[in-house]
Order: sequence, then C-alpha cells, then structure tokens
Amino acid sequence: MIHFELNGKRIRPGNIGDAIMQAVLESLEAQIREKVGAVRDPQTGEFPTVVVRGDDLDNLQFHVEGSPEVIALVRERLGLESEDEEMQDRQTDGPPRAFLSYASDDSELAERIAHKLQSSGIETWWDRWCIRTGDSLRQKIDEGLGECTHFLVLLTPQSVGKPWVNQEMDAGLVRRLRNECSFMPVRYKLAALDLPPLLSGMHAPEIKADEDITQLINDIHGISRKPRLGPSPHAQAADAATQTGYSAAANTVARYFVENTKYGRFADPMIDVEPLAEASGLTIDDTRDALYELSGFFKDTKIHALVKASLFTEFDRHWKPWDPREDALKLAADVMNDDDFPAESKAIAELYGWEPRRLNPAATYLFERDMLVDYKVIGNREFELHRIVGKPDELRRFLKSRR
Repeated sequence: MIHFELNGKRIRPGNIGDAIMQAVLESLEAQIREKVGAVRDPQTGEFPTVVVRGDDLDNLQFHVEGSPEVIALVRERLGLESEDEEMQDRQTDGPPRAFLSYASDDSELAERIAHKLQSSGIETWWDRWCIRTGDSLRQKIDEGLGECTHFLVLLTPQSVGKPWVNQEMDAGLVRRLRNECSFMPVRYKLAALDLPPLLSGMHAPEIKADEDITQLINDIHGISRKPRLGPSPHAQAADAATQTGYSAAANTVARYFVENTKYGRFADPMIDVEPLAEASGLTIDDTRDALYELSGFFKDTKIHALVKASLFTEFDRHWKPWDPREDALKLAADVMNDDDFPAESKAIAELYGWEPRRLNPAATYLFERDMLVDYKVIGNREFELHRIVGKPDELRRFLKSRR
C-alpha cells in the first residue's frame, strides 16, 4: 500500500493538493515572521507583532503591530517607503508653504492673496517680502520654489504672456511631476478657454471675492468641500464606518456575525450567502463584495460564509462592551507571570467570570500572533482552544512591546 507524507505527516491521496497548499502557506508564514518579527527598535528594544491570515495564496494577508518607530523600521526593512509617502512627510513637516507667482500688473490682488494666506497659517513666498535689496533674484526664487509644498500662480490676461511667470510655472510643473509640490492655478478676469494648453486639464478656480480666497486657503489646508456625511442606509454599520477601516457593507456583515455568534468561534453561526444577504439587508452582490473585502476572516465565501474566529478579535470592540486586544493583554500577562494560572480554557473563563464568547476572541488574538501552543481540538463545542499555554519567548516580547 502506498503512503504519502509531507513534512513528516501522513496524508491521504485525495488530500494532497490541500496538504501542499497548507505546507506552502505555513512556509510563507514562517518566512514572514522570521523576516519581520526579528526587526527591533534599537532604542526601546521593542519587537513588532506579526499577524498572518488567509487560506490560500489569493487571500493571504499579513499586518504588523507596534509603535510608530517599529512600524517605520519594518517599512524600511521591506522597502515600502514610496515617493507619495515622502511627499506627504515633507508636506506634513510644519505648515504648508506656498510660492506665489504673479505679474507685476496684478500686484494689488497678489498682495491681498499673500496677506490672507500668511494670516491663515500658510507660510507664503511673495517677492515683496522675500527679496531684499542686493539679493540675487534667481537664488531667492530658487529657494522659494525649492521649499514650497504648493505652487500658486495667479493667471490673468496680463500674466499669461509674461516670460517670467511662464518660467516659474515651468519650474512649478516640474516639481509637481516629481511629486514635490501641488500645482494650483487660479484665474482673475481670465476665461477658462484662455488658459495655456498645458493647464487646460487642471481645475483653475476664479478669484472674484474674498470668499474665493478663503476657499483657496481651505484647499491648501486640505479642508473638504463636501457637505456633512448623511446617515448610512445600513444604520447598524454607520456608527463604526470610520473606525473599522472597512466599507459600510463589510461592517454590516461583520456586525451580523458579532451579534449572532454564540461562542465567537469558527463557523459560528453557520450561514449561506443568500440567507446572509437577506438577514443583513444587503443585495446578493453587495454581500459577495463585502465577503470578498473580508476574505481574510472567512474560510469560504462562494456559497457558505464560514466565519473564522479572527473576525471576532477584530470587530468585537466596535459592537461589544469588551475589547479583545485589552483582554488578550491581561490574559498574556497572567499566563506569563502566574505559575499557578490555570491552563484549561474552562477554568480560565470561570476565574475571570467571562463567558466563552468573551474568552475565545482574546485567546484567538494571541494564537494568531503565534503566542500560544496549538491546543485546538475537534469536538470542543464552547472553546476555540481547549488549553491556553503560552510560548514564553513570544509572550515576553509581546508584553514588552505593549508596556
């Protein structure tokens, strides 16, 4: 009789494909934890915490938790720093800095704009302020252009043909193409059809009154023109829409499981996609899209919506009176520090006065982060882990990072 083994485990011929996929995922998870988990803040000694989710290569996800300093080190180690982030860093380092380009024929309006910008928290380069007697015009203009986060050009019937203004616009456009600043054209008594061809595709608002300058100031500060957001048609998800980082439809689905699970475990509750859509008030398509968005928290989303225990660790805090992250920290400290602390999940629940519904998300939180020994057993109806036994080194690093 032929037997198949993979990593020392005997497998049935019909399960070879699944076993190979599982081995690949375990290998990838080990590599991710080894590469990322070994990063350490040289100042505090903190290690990051790594969370890996997903059942196949299509929905494999991982994220990293820790202080901003540790996250920055991880991003550096993985080479994730982008030009957009660099530009954002420059733009958030101190107040916005505007370079005002204009023609001398429009100096009266330019002065009004410059004063309003400066008095509204925008460091403004205006030649009347920044160029003194004896200064090099080119050097001073280069300095202003090189430091600006926003290049502002006042376009009027007089300025569009001025060589000096066009040279400054050329420099501003080059900086914009390099993601070094925002390019903001504004018009005064100039029709949009008369804009230079290169600017015809840009929004160039017209300055007619002080309120238009106020809007320009708001745009530089990033204040939205949108009206206040109205209530979601799915009111049960709207209260957490900005907190969870997921869409309203995904929140609606997540909340359904949070409120309808008995133990906070895998496949609890068991429901198919169509009944889930009906129960949540979503269309079938929106439900499928929400499940796809939440795919890291589900085993299967085509016909059945088999929820994983990790969904409750992520979403309980939004709709339950407890936070699994805080519960997990308490649990980890007690497991690590108390030699007499019980290992049986049932005994821990009784000690804490928690239902299994509350203990399971806390245990899953630690298990996902590779802090606990795998004591999952088939047939244990109430608890995700039959025993909660910590890995000493991993728990120690986790607790140190949460001090």
